[in-house]
Amino acid sequence: MSDILVYAETAGSAIHPVTFELLGKAGELAERLGLKVSSAVLGYNISDEAPELIYHGADKVYVYDDERLRDLNVISYKNVLVRLAREIKPEIFLLGATPWGRSLAPRIAAALDTGLTADCIDLQISEDGRLIQVRPAFTGNILAYIETTSKPIMATIRYRVMKKPPRDPDRRGEIIARKPEGIDEEWVRCLGKISEKRVSLADAEVIVAGGRGLKRKEDLRLLEELAGLLCGVIGVSRPLVEEGWISKDHQVGFSGNVVKPKLYIACGISGSPQHLAGMRDSNMIIAINNDPSAPIFRYADYGVVADLYDAIPKLIHSLTEAMSREGRSSRRA
Repeated sequence: MSDILVYAETAGSAIHPVTFELLGKAGELAERLGLKVSSAVLGYNISDEAPELIYHGADKVYVYDDERLRDLNVISYKNVLVRLAREIKPEIFLLGATPWGRSLAPRIAAALDTGLTADCIDLQISEDGRLIQVRPAFTGNILAYIETTSKPIMATIRYRVMKKPPRDPDRRGEIIARKPEGIDEEWVRCLGKISEKRVSLADAEVIVAGGRGLKRKEDLRLLEELAGLLCGVIGVSRPLVEEGWISKDHQVGFSGNVVKPKLYIACGISGSPQHLAGMRDSNMIIAINNDPSAPIFRYADYGVVADLYDAIPKLIHSLTEAMSREGRSSRRA
């Protein structure tokens, strides 16, 4: 066994950014363990994207470009990746902990008769050269350090917890075009997409989130206005989703979306362990809460002890005024 295999997830004909984060971590592990980094990309009209995997750290890329892989058929994709894994026998096999990765990875692990550690936030090498997989447990209250004895060692890694390596267009590697096999079974057919996510919290740079401190569903408009001024999106804690105020794709937390924006404004959120597990790695956290003992303040860079119905309108007014002054200055210039 001589490779770390990274599955390159695609969205249409584009590579999902989590892939580049996995390649960066795989490169670090490969250097420590004396291995090479391979990647596999599946889809239709995706061959042109293969060099990007080389530029971001892959030494070898297996490309399965076939019209039959246009749809995300989990059985077909599983069959192709299982065949590849059995052929090249990777030491480590990494996938993104995206909705698609979470569906695909356990099927591959079961077919390969190996273990799978899901939703990892770090991968480490022990003193004796073993891979340690780190993931939150008990809604983020503790970290579990897991060692897998079966091979390949499989893990899914959360999006935006690893550092993306710099793109190096001078890097050279091997690109191998393959014909997919085992994808003609009719066990599963894609009938089409019935819905799309309204928002991608994982990609957001600014999130304005509300919790139980909001009194009515209509008051989400306050957060929408503030988020709009900051070019951000709305997030919420789990109770608001359970009340039916907003769709689950806005939920921040261990059972919702794990986020890492540049700015996270928590409005009326006390800070349950479940919620904190999903946002505490944000670059800057501002908390607005009328309870000075709220747990969220222990993680906040800036804390405002105030009623959100007083604080947010004032913040909106200040931002609007500042933007208006900036606009007048630009016109005079």
